Amino acid sequence: MVKIIKLSDKNIIILGIESSCDDTSASVLINGAIKSNIVANQEVHQKFGGVVPELASRAHQQNIIPVVDAAIDAANIDKKDISAIAFTRGPGLLGSLIVGTSFSKSLALALDIPLVEVNHMHGHILAHFIKNETNLYPSFPFICMTVSGGHTQLVVVKDYFDMEVIGETIDDAAGEAFDKAAKIMGIPYPGGPLIDKYAKDGDPKKFKFPVSNLKDYNYSFSGLKTSILYFLQKEMAKDSNFIEDNKADICASYQATIIKSLFKKLVKATRDLGIKDVAIAGGVSANSLLRSELKRIGIQENWNTFIPPFEYTTDNAGMIAIAGHHKYLKGEFVGQDVTPNARLVV
Repeated sequence: MVKIIKLSDKNIIILGIESSCDDTSASVLINGAIKSNIVANQEVHQKFGGVVPELASRAHQQNIIPVVDAAIDAANIDKKDISAIAFTRGPGLLGSLIVGTSFSKSLALALDIPLVEVNHMHGHILAHFIKNETNLYPSFPFICMTVSGGHTQLVVVKDYFDMEVIGETIDDAAGEAFDKAAKIMGIPYPGGPLIDKYAKDGDPKKFKFPVSNLKDYNYSFSGLKTSILYFLQKEMAKDSNFIEDNKADICASYQATIIKSLFKKLVKATRDLGIKDVAIAGGVSANSLLRSELKRIGIQENWNTFIPPFEYTTDNAGMIAIAGHHKYLKGEFVGQDVTPNARLVV
């Protein structure tokens, strides 16, 4: 549904709501600048070693009202000042998406303001356009490598909402590969950040793991996960303390293999397409080796590189709000009949 909005000199205030997985988040964005970005994490999943969908949706129900209230208070606005509500429609866990979608629809109806649906993956990419101190943003077209627990994609971004996935994982995401290896090693969930932490004290060349060699720009990490499982089983049979005694080197070697795999296809894509503006996004873009390698390879390849602030890497409503801002400018709104889509594609 397209609703005509007359843009005057008044501020454009977007309330963003994100609830695609296990983080409940609300953000207030005024004229493209973040004024608040509140995130409530769900620690209940740690003892299960992964996100439990039913528990996630219940926690969203408990968190969403206080989180939205906190975001509005922190931004020092009245809810009547809000121009539109932007929410994550998908992809994600259906139960979690239902909570955010239902709340957004109800609040938009009560305030009689427009409702904007946002693709979660678009949000990660468009986080690069949140106003910042440098005023430096990617130029279209650019390539964004989006890496998270559920997605690993190379996306050619031609405009704010004109995006083409040119490569993606055919099985497991890079973030999942981190978490699964961590679980095998007895590292608590979420394991990715802890592998990054241990890797800082390790030798990335100590152990060898396979790098997938798929055609085009696609990725595969299932073979890598199998490789580390068999490797650790073999070594633990000889020495029960092998993991504990070699944790830093294992983490460093495994992490280096994942990052090498990611950049192998990214470099190929930029050379083939002649694109020099390169960005990263998603939860794994917080990984220290990924960020440093982007800078290093960027200099080598003469790229203009863009790395998101840490607060915009994991799931957050700030990225949903900036996507909603640009949809608001285009007058792209949805009605009360909108429903969440767990498998929404870019």
